[in-house]
Amino acid sequence: MRFLPRFAWVLCVMSCTVLAADGLPARARSRGTELPPASKGIPTGKTIPLPSALGLPPVSYPGNNPPTAETVALGRKLFFDPILSRDNSISCASCHDPEAAFSDARRFSPGVGEQLGNRQAMTILNAVYHQTQFWDGRSLTLEQQAEGPIQNPIEMASSLTGVERKLAASPEYVALFAQAFGPGRITYPLVTKALAAYERTLVSGNSPFDRYYYGGDKTAMSESAIRGMKFFMDRTLESPNCISCHNINEAFATFTEPRFHNTGVAYDTATGAFQDLGRTLVTEERKDTGAFKVVTLRNIALTAPYMHDGSMKTLEEVVDFYLDGGRHNQFLSGVMPHLPLTFVPKEQIPQAKKDLVEFLKALTGEMPKDAVPPSHKPQSQASKPALKAKR
Repeated sequence: MRFLPRFAWVLCVMSCTVLAADGLPARARSRGTELPPASKGIPTGKTIPLPSALGLPPVSYPGNNPPTAETVALGRKLFFDPILSRDNSISCASCHDPEAAFSDARRFSPGVGEQLGNRQAMTILNAVYHQTQFWDGRSLTLEQQAEGPIQNPIEMASSLTGVERKLAASPEYVALFAQAFGPGRITYPLVTKALAAYERTLVSGNSPFDRYYYGGDKTAMSESAIRGMKFFMDRTLESPNCISCHNINEAFATFTEPRFHNTGVAYDTATGAFQDLGRTLVTEERKDTGAFKVVTLRNIALTAPYMHDGSMKTLEEVVDFYLDGGRHNQFLSGVMPHLPLTFVPKEQIPQAKKDLVEFLKALTGEMPKDAVPPSHKPQSQASKPALKAKR
């Protein structure tokens, strides 16, 4: 056996130690040669139509990320794959669970090392219709949103370059990215485009409300839900005016809007302080203190717990909170009800609350076609079940 000089042996040991430090296979690293050129980043396949559903507007997409069968399939695989996290322990679906309408039934989602944040994982069903992403609106597109959780130390706790290296070490992913974007080095912007392409297919409509209001099926909703809908849509009410924030239009209903509102959820009356500053962390404007995004009410019966901090467990609790005027503070939004509710006779308020809850339950739509990991056998359109509300 031929022995190396001592100094060369030491250098070899140090080199091997560095290679093992981040847990990556040796082939995932550069061997002193130049990296291959990055892909151009434009999907190479044929553009496909995005799903549509009764009661929802057409889905739009950016010009540099047209949906293709290859990018959607790649995004779906990435969404359910824990490879995106530092230790391969959690995936996007860990916090956005299809069984919970792509939200999380837990108040806070545990990240790498079981670390917890302070905001609830909102549903990504119909997220394509939101003009901003996250509770505080810090991302403007689905592509931008896909960068955040990867780098958050209490979520996936990885890095963009770390993900690139792990994917480059997988022959399967190298082939899939080449099919979707053409040959070239895998870069994280390609990951965001694939994830966003998949998320744009997660459209859920054709709810009992849609069939009643847009489809003309007058048997689709119960009498209680119909009364709740009329209360919800009554623009003549002094307050609350539910429809002013949760929009219903003539041709479609997103049940959301672009503005941010302070309802008092983040305000601690005992200390007089805000437990979460909300939108002001993004805008740095004092008027946005404690304000949060208006999330869609579609599938709301499936996405408990509620509010940005998951502090409310039931729809009844949420309706009570709003009809009681929220939690008073100096930045409370002007759209909150002004007490007392003189426009509703006191003896009718309990029934009005029940009717509102029944209407909210009637917003439960159908599960998207690819709302399961790629390994699952696809269901036929005829047998595809609607989402079921939690009891």
